[in-house]
Amino acid sequence: MSAIPSKIQFHKQSQQLELHFGGERFLLPAEFLRVYSPSAEVKGHGPGQAVLQHGKKDVGISKIERAGNYALKLIFDDGHDSGIFTWDYFYEIGKNQEKMWQQYLEDLHKAGKSREKDTSVVKFIH
Repeated sequence: MSAIPSKIQFHKQSQQLELHFGGERFLLPAEFLRVYSPSAEVKGHGPGQAVLQHGKKDVGISKIERAGNYALKLIFDDGHDSGIFTWDYFYEIGKNQEKMWQQYLEDLHKAGKSREKDTSVVKFIH
């Protein structure tokens, strides 16, 4: 399917991106978009190389840029800015959001990771 959104709206306060594809409406939270970024940093460079994202519960979107007529580039406030979200990808993750979110929560649990930012480690820069 070649999906093109008929409406795109970012809700800054709730940090959710709203997309309409015909009669379908998807509300995609920043955390969901961050952990399912289509970037190589998240997906890896091949099958089985995905990197589980954790500690992203409070991540926000600081900027949204158009990428031609086919995609958006989302810049997250944790510095992540390398994923290009195509219209087709937005549609795919919108349609499968509930299943993908449950899988993410299961993967976090299995890995002993959390959605919460890890504040127990303090880094010192010399």
